[in-house]
Amino acid sequence: MWHPPERIRHPLPETSWPTREEAESSLLFSPIAIGPMSARQRTWVPAMVPWRATDDGFVTDDVIDWYARFAAGRPGVLVIEATGIRDIPSGPLLRIGHERFIPGLRKLVDRVREASGGETRPFIQIIDFLRIRRRPTKEAYFGRHLELGPHHRERLAHLTSDARVVVAPEEEVRAALLALDEELLGHILSHREMEDYLQGYRERVWDTHLEHIRELPQVLPDLFAQAAQNAFTAGFDGVELHYAHAYTMASFLSALNTRDDAYGGPPENRVRLPLEVLAAVRARVGREHVVGVRFLGDDVVEGGNRIDDAQYFAVELARGGADYLSVSKGGKFEDAQQPKVGRAAYPYTGPSGYECMPTVFSDERGPFARNVELSAEIRRSLRGADLTTPVVASGGICTFELAEGILRDGGADIVAAARQSLADPDWFLKMKLGRGPEIRMCEYTNYCEGLDQQHKQVTCKLWDREALDAPDVTLDEAGKRRLLAPRWTPPERPR
Repeated sequence: MWHPPERIRHPLPETSWPTREEAESSLLFSPIAIGPMSARQRTWVPAMVPWRATDDGFVTDDVIDWYARFAAGRPGVLVIEATGIRDIPSGPLLRIGHERFIPGLRKLVDRVREASGGETRPFIQIIDFLRIRRRPTKEAYFGRHLELGPHHRERLAHLTSDARVVVAPEEEVRAALLALDEELLGHILSHREMEDYLQGYRERVWDTHLEHIRELPQVLPDLFAQAAQNAFTAGFDGVELHYAHAYTMASFLSALNTRDDAYGGPPENRVRLPLEVLAAVRARVGREHVVGVRFLGDDVVEGGNRIDDAQYFAVELARGGADYLSVSKGGKFEDAQQPKVGRAAYPYTGPSGYECMPTVFSDERGPFARNVELSAEIRRSLRGADLTTPVVASGGICTFELAEGILRDGGADIVAAARQSLADPDWFLKMKLGRGPEIRMCEYTNYCEGLDQQHKQVTCKLWDREALDAPDVTLDEAGKRRLLAPRWTPPERPR
């Protein structure tokens, strides 16, 4: 993963945890209305992908146990991982686009409610993503992947001063290209072809020469609407539309979206499909269900969206019916590091990925609450437009002072913590009970993100080697790491 060139190692924030009385009187542990329902507190576990579903998208016992463990810490809202709306193979990621997935998802909802004593609101994040392929070998790319055209022959002939290349058999031309180094290939291949060769082929929403890409605006609203309907049939309290990071809907929003139809170019065109998807979901599920949006406050990549774009989109999405807006940052393919041959590009390895999940190795600003300024600006824009839509902040929030300060200073209305919740799923409950000194604090080295990048079952280094031989411990596929954090028993029944 990329890190800022300064690479300053920041210590974890010093903190003084609240007493039970201080916690009970705080904003963090106060209720909040989210559309037609309310959460008991403003604590939030955002979507994380744990790689525990079956290869065909079904809920497993490991998935249920994973979320039950977070629910035991009784956050106000627990968002289930990015769940695919298309009924297509996508590895061990949950899917929701067909009714056959509903029974497993219903079991998951029931277990979350049971584990949290009914205190946690289970939401689910639904996502669409486009095709991406692994980085090919040089032999595979020039042997069969490259669509050879006359312009390749002409450029090769000019480069080699060999006019015979223009009419030579295709096998000879491909062999000649295979023999060139990357510098010379850069004079023959287009920028996109060079990227396909070095990074692996990846579809973009502006590839409108492809029929299925051109038709996305006609296809996606109904797919999202059906997925949302399935979610509420399964018993979820809310659905989060995934409009963030490297995926389809964020790509429509991005300033890089150059589609030449009504869905690309100026901001009002780029937000058109996200609004149409939101409207389709609303039409299908009504106003009695929570529908929120996760989107970017800053794309980070060159030519992408900045905070002014996000402020405009926030107001449009809130007016369009979003019950809350959850703000993230970066996580794009455009600046991802080059993958190894045989691996696909991973959108959290470049500068934009760092900004999404900053580590203790940082610049002068450090990693803690690094992105709150984005949620604060977005919230100010909403309030300036007389919109009361709650805003969720996330990114390196790991102490009571940080969380409570964000809420009191208007940085957000709700505080989300992914990595800190993974390090200690009980940390919200421990704070509320005045047991803060018992909290296991995340070290923000992104051990968990490294596992995710390799598509391995995600755990935390602070607990995944503890008591491996205990009778109730489930181990990972390699038998070396426990899959769940150790249980914590409150000293008294939470009230």
